[in-house]
Amino acid sequence: MQIQEITLFTSNIQNQRHFYKHVLQFEMTLDSSDKIAFKAGKSTLVFQYKSEIKPSHVAFNIPSNAINDALIWLKQRTNVLPFQNEAIAEFTSWNAKAIYFYDADHNIMEFIARESIGIESDMAFSTNTIVSISEMAIATTNIESIYNQINTLKPIPVFDGDFDLFCAVGNDEGLFILINKEKKSWFPTMEEAFTSDFIIRGDYNFSFENGKLKEIM
Repeated sequence: MQIQEITLFTSNIQNQRHFYKHVLQFEMTLDSSDKIAFKAGKSTLVFQYKSEIKPSHVAFNIPSNAINDALIWLKQRTNVLPFQNEAIAEFTSWNAKAIYFYDADHNIMEFIARESIGIESDMAFSTNTIVSISEMAIATTNIESIYNQINTLKPIPVFDGDFDLFCAVGNDEGLFILINKEKKSWFPTMEEAFTSDFIIRGDYNFSFENGKLKEIM
């Protein structure tokens, strides 16, 4: 599953521009008063202005051997969000390790190194090392309904979990992380999960606004 572009919404373009361009030093590909965009490997991360927003969660795939270098790099620029006092979260069943941080809108962002994608790098870590956007989270009260709507657009396998608390659908290259916000909180901070708006383009093309999914062409 390829994610070519994710659009998140922001109520403060200036703060997000500063964070991604100057703090994390992403390559900027679009800069206007109401929309900005950044290169994330094979993907693009877009922020579009909206007066009212809710924080969300997005993950970036990085090379499988880059997690320790990414942690050092990230700590030099912003605070890392620990899980059980550990900076690196290990997901044994996924053959993956991840680190987390907030962006300027309190979105929980993630660098995840997956053995299964088989990509390594000898370069010093930077945002140029990012492989792609790999996860887009959807907080809902009905995981099965959202899954069925996505699956109707184009068949998608269940990667892990179930329709009760948590369900990851897709594959190691791209996943939708579906959680029941009435039963589960955001990992790793365990804070309340909100249903947030976004637009995705790639193998799946739809907008998700006010909890409703609409295919886009």
